[in-house]
Amino acid sequence: MNLSETIKNIRATCNNYVDPDLVATVIHDNYFMGANNVCELEQYDIKKQDTFEERILKILKYKNVFLNLGMYAFFPFINECDIYSSKDFHLNLTQEEFDRYGNEKERLFGILIKKNSTDYIIGSCDLCGCSIDSSFQEIEVSDLGFYKKLKEIIDAKIIH
Repeated sequence: MNLSETIKNIRATCNNYVDPDLVATVIHDNYFMGANNVCELEQYDIKKQDTFEERILKILKYKNVFLNLGMYAFFPFINECDIYSSKDFHLNLTQEEFDRYGNEKERLFGILIKKNSTDYIIGSCDLCGCSIDSSFQEIEVSDLGFYKKLKEIIDAKIIH
């Protein structure tokens, strides 16, 4: 994966679901969330003149980074899910799929890029990173529609 180009590609289309300056969140090794405004960070060898992409690349030497690609919300009474991203989607879920992925809270989804690598994990984070227990959660890989749709959205944003 070309990290710099992938970050630029995500930021270029994220205006309708997140502020482009808040598209990235620092994630600690224990998967708890750190800073979500990389434009204000002054550690990790970041200089004021660094571009957003340069800042993320510098942070990745020390920390994992979550790149937000949208939000999802489940509706338990009708087994449905709405996905908000650069394009919005509405999914009808099987009971098995809802039992596997359903969450009572709206969540951000995207990729966690592992520190010092280009490896990534598809997962989600809390909408509000200000809570002490806000964290990243990996989304279980499957052939079900919910996972396939998230992977399709993510694959369209990653530049190789």
